[in-house]
Amino acid sequence: MSESQKGRGALLTGGLAAILASTCCLGPLVLIALGFSGAWIGNLTVLEPYRPFFIGAALLALFFAYRRIFRPAQACKPGETCAIPQVRTTYKFIFWLVMALVLVALGFPYILPLFY
Repeated sequence: MSESQKGRGALLTGGLAAILASTCCLGPLVLIALGFSGAWIGNLTVLEPYRPFFIGAALLALFFAYRRIFRPAQACKPGETCAIPQVRTTYKFIFWLVMALVLVALGFPYILPLFY
């Protein structure tokens, strides 16, 4: 696996873990806001006990993604994906997007009671 794919894998893992971490709390609210209804939405709270594990996995994956994405371009060999400026910019944008998702997953349960 190339260096670029390791960074991409860590970024995808962080994003998936962030989505899973916010599923128990943010998921039902988003579904109701979109017009979905039903008793099955309450079943999403079953994932609440696993939330710390998902957040831990997201933070760990983002740590490894950060190390791969924000390393100096001189560390990349010429011709590798990480040496291309457009790819580096795209990865950085996606990294900050996933980081925002993780922050929402971390803070949403504390902010949620303010809406009720």
